[in-house]
Amino acid sequence: RISFMNELAQLAEKLGVDIEQVRTGIGTDPRIGTHFLYAGTGYGGSCFPKDVNALLRTAEDAGHPLRVLKGVQTVNDLQKSVLVDKVVRRFGNALGGKRFAIWGLAFKPGTDDMREAPSLTINPALVGSGAKVRVVDPQGRKEGEALLPGVKWADDAYHAAQGAHAVVILTEWNEFRALDLKKLARKMETPRMADLRNIYAAKDVKKAGFEAHIGVGR
Repeated sequence: RISFMNELAQLAEKLGVDIEQVRTGIGTDPRIGTHFLYAGTGYGGSCFPKDVNALLRTAEDAGHPLRVLKGVQTVNDLQKSVLVDKVVRRFGNALGGKRFAIWGLAFKPGTDDMREAPSLTINPALVGSGAKVRVVDPQGRKEGEALLPGVKWADDAYHAAQGAHAVVILTEWNEFRALDLKKLARKMETPRMADLRNIYAAKDVKKAGFEAHIGVGR
């Protein structure tokens, strides 16, 4: 379901369609429902990727490869690089000296688990391109300090965004929802947002004074 929505999100962008409207339409079918039917950064953590790998290996050993599940894994692995490319294309290849605020490091809210988290791909890509990165995560600092050298840490979302050229939302913590977007825009050098969890509507972001907003499939 997660990989399917991420593939549809990429198609939606090419067709000029809002994936949230597509998701709503699909979810009204009671045979499908809305659970885990969200485009975003893909799945991660300690269990699910490992279990998918184990099942694929079991199937290969039994001489019966699971082609659909292999496709799910491939799409999920590619999603992280797709998001890196999205940010770089939107904010320019010359990232040297640009300041990014990264909201969220853990692979999902409510945990400090960073295994297979998109932050482990996106943060190093930005730092490697010369960008200055300041991160915030309600629970991820203990693990993140060892896994993400070259970044600075902030106490909250507003602190992370102070003087930034762009905010990138990687984890949909409740702390990052319903913030004062006008206040946020005033704190930034250039108010731009890459909402990779689609927690804010583009119209609300732009109304608050942001000059650029990108989502996933929007």
